[in-house]
Amino acid sequence: KTDAGLYTCDIGTDVAKSKVSVQEKPTEVTKQLEDKTSSAGQDISLSCELSKADVNIRWYKDGKAIRKSQKYDLQQEGTRATLIIRDSTLKDS
Repeated sequence: KTDAGLYTCDIGTDVAKSKVSVQEKPTEVTKQLEDKTSSAGQDISLSCELSKADVNIRWYKDGKAIRKSQKYDLQQEGTRATLIIRDSTLKDS
């Protein structure tokens, strides 16, 4: 059910009209990523919380898009988005 539409106030001899449109709130990050330090060879997990579930998430490292692969696992469950860096190396810093 939507609240958007044309609303009227009718007094018989006159009518007032109002067009109402409702816009969705933008998604926000509600819990930021935390800095991590790890020994080489360990898996590293980064996660953040969002204000809405099932949002299209993109992960980047130094401005380059990260895709799901043997190296990176991208998970999304409800409002939590998680990036797992497998078998970390110095290049992952």
